[in-house]
Parts: sequence; C-alpha cells; structure tokens
Amino acid sequence: MIHFELVTLDGVKFSQEVYEVQLPTTEGYVGIFKDHMPLVTLADTGIIKIRHKSNESDAQQELIATSGGVVDVEDNTVRVLVDAADTEDEIDEASIKKAHQEALELRKNAKDQLSLDKAHTLVQRTHTQLKVAELKHRKRRG
Repeated sequence: MIHFELVTLDGVKFSQEVYEVQLPTTEGYVGIFKDHMPLVTLADTGIIKIRHKSNESDAQQELIATSGGVVDVEDNTVRVLVDAADTEDEIDEASIKKAHQEALELRKNAKDQLSLDKAHTLVQRTHTQLKVAELKHRKRRG
C-alpha cells in the first residue's frame, strides 16, 4: 500500500492508504504503486484515479477532477498539490455543463491573451469535471 495525499488551496482533500494512484502529468498519465521510485513532476489538469484495493476493477476506482499542480513521490508516499480538486460526488453535472458553456463563450469572446488564457484554463477544468460526471454515470449503469 501507499499513502496518497491530495492537497488543495483549501487544505487536505484526500489522505488515505491506497493500492494505486493514476495521475495526469504534463508527460501523460503515471501509475504509482508501492515502492515506486522517487519522482517530482508537474501535475496536469485531468482525472486522478484511485484504486483502493488490488482486486478493484477500473469501474470501481475513485475519480477526482483536478487542476494542474505538483506531484511528489517518495518512500511510498504520494503528495499532489493542486489549486482545486473535485470528487465525483461533489460534481453537479447540470451546473458544470452550464459553467462549461460559459467558459467556451468567454474563450470565444476573449479580447486579449490574458483573458484567452484564463478562459482556456476554465474550459479545461470544466471539461475534466464533465468527464468525471460521465464516468460516474457509467459506473452506476455497469
């Protein structure tokens, strides 16, 4: 087992012993298991997937939508520091769909590079949240 800790600007979001963590990094997804080599890398906006036990299927994994940040792996401890993170139970699909449409409009109507960058970040974040909501629905049906 490894200890996984997810910390946001609001404090510790998740802190438990788990079997595996799959993390979105700027180089792609990285799977972390017990005795993983030390690693420091940048986290990317995406979905963190947590497998609590070795016999859990992919459909049983816990999902967390996250923004970019930093990953630190050392001594069977994985710490991820991000600006924001939302568990699958915290995501209200209707609200996120509306927010995603608003973000797309902001991006379309951006007047300068700073506005465009902010809107693009918001589009990525809401897209990730929608993906978590979609995967949550598949779990319930499956």
